[in-house]
Amino acid sequence: MRAVEKKGKALVTGASSGIGATYADRLAQRGLDLVLVARDEKRLSDLAAKLSAQYGVTVDVLKADLTLRDDVRVVEKRLRDDVAIELLVNNAGIGPKGPLLADDLDYLEAMIELNVVAVNRLAIAAAQTFAGRGKGAIINIASVVALVPERFNGTYNASKAFVLNLTQSIHTEASGKGVKVQAVLPGLTRTEIFDRAGGSIDRLDPSMVMDVTDLVDAALAGFDQGELVTIPSLPDAADWETFSNARLVLAPNLSHDRPAARYGVERAAAAV
Repeated sequence: MRAVEKKGKALVTGASSGIGATYADRLAQRGLDLVLVARDEKRLSDLAAKLSAQYGVTVDVLKADLTLRDDVRVVEKRLRDDVAIELLVNNAGIGPKGPLLADDLDYLEAMIELNVVAVNRLAIAAAQTFAGRGKGAIINIASVVALVPERFNGTYNASKAFVLNLTQSIHTEASGKGVKVQAVLPGLTRTEIFDRAGGSIDRLDPSMVMDVTDLVDAALAGFDQGELVTIPSLPDAADWETFSNARLVLAPNLSHDRPAARYGVERAAAAV
């Protein structure tokens, strides 16, 4: 067992494999006790035993299917009631089975329940709770497809754009109340998500696929540096700043009392 200094507690969703399991390992390595959330109780228990033995941290298992709203509320209650929890890693999510027009609508709705509804409820519950305590952090796992919606399944892209927008909005409201937030935008990552969606990561250009440990280590480095948005594969952070600033340039002209002159619309008479 490696001796570590205890440094609080984190709740990690989607923790049975991939990005979530890697976050659990890295956070345990940093000395955080853990609450691991996923559907597969056996895999969670095995991971909990391993991390507890390796790092000497306390690891609790919370079985939950976050496509089910009752289960989401169980996790929310744990977030609100456990005063030791100071970090939420909002990672649970699923990817598409194929192109949008060929995908199954019931599956896409389940994706929204997990990628949007559950993420939204847990992130806001954590933000409200942490703001009340004056301390805490939220890491939301989004995706680079939030920035390039033309390149992937529309429902999945939209769900990840939701996560990015939600994170930025929470930051605006909660940063002055002691709550730190981060959106992580992975590109293609070597995890089980492709196999679960009926595909194979081996079909992809290997130069575009990041190892999951590299992804999480870079994301945590960005977290330590105080980044609001972390894109682990982006070489120059100034590119993100340029993109973000260009968006904000639009702000003064997004709402006026008349249509832009370029539309040639005569202004309606003011109501009396």
